Amino acid sequence: MTHTILISGVSGGLGRSFATAALDAGHTVVGTLRKSEQVAEFEALAPGRAHGLLLDVTDTPAIAPAIERIEREIGPITALVNNAGYGVEGAFEETSLDTVREQFEVNVFGVIELTRAVLPYLRSRRAGHVVFITSMGGLRAFPGLTAYNSTKYAVEGLADALRPEIAGFGIHVTSIEPGGFRTNWAGSSMTRAPRSIEDYNSVMDPIREGRLKMSGNQIGNPDAAGLALLTVLDSKTPPAHLMLGSDALRLVGEARSAFDSEAEAWREVSLSTDFEDGITLG
Repeated sequence: MTHTILISGVSGGLGRSFATAALDAGHTVVGTLRKSEQVAEFEALAPGRAHGLLLDVTDTPAIAPAIERIEREIGPITALVNNAGYGVEGAFEETSLDTVREQFEVNVFGVIELTRAVLPYLRSRRAGHVVFITSMGGLRAFPGLTAYNSTKYAVEGLADALRPEIAGFGIHVTSIEPGGFRTNWAGSSMTRAPRSIEDYNSVMDPIREGRLKMSGNQIGNPDAAGLALLTVLDSKTPPAHLMLGSDALRLVGEARSAFDSEAEAWREVSLSTDFEDGITLG
């Protein structure tokens, strides 16, 4: 099947790798970009099939008209890949509320608005696929990434609740959780909150130093991630969740095991809060 895929954030990183893999496979890709000079460069990747869309996902009023234009001028969207996003590094107390709000505007509210604009078209056709590029940081948290982890946990919850809501319309929902990939996410693309509280030096200094040292040397291959996305889109039974990378499998697995162990240790206290004649959901 040939897809028309809308991918947010294709100027670089995983978004560009997703777009390149799809174009190489013969699909049509509409990629969102925030700078006008990036449009021609993106479209040169595959003239006639690569379409650059000048759109900032935080520009809510522009989103619905942009989707309508894609449907009218390029063709029916078969898959949406919510990829646009960035990371904020900083201790919770050192990260300003404005910085957190900006993180949510891109990583959560931009995702929500783009998905809301595309869903009516997929629903009318009773077919399609919505992919959320979250993170292993949406399944386990890491110190120094409180703002980022908060946004990715939010998107994971959105996807998990949305999935059964629209399954009856023939629309698949997949959350993809990458580990560390060799992109600029941990380097020039990351926002770093200024250090201001000496008490956090022993926590944040090694974190910041280690992440900068890791940038450009991560285990994850972005080109392989692009092929993994195509495998998901081509599957008749795509996964609800797909972790990418051995680090994601290991780190999320460790966190899940710790959660299960603690839940079992406190099981009797959990059970002690029930009414005997209560009604449960599900």
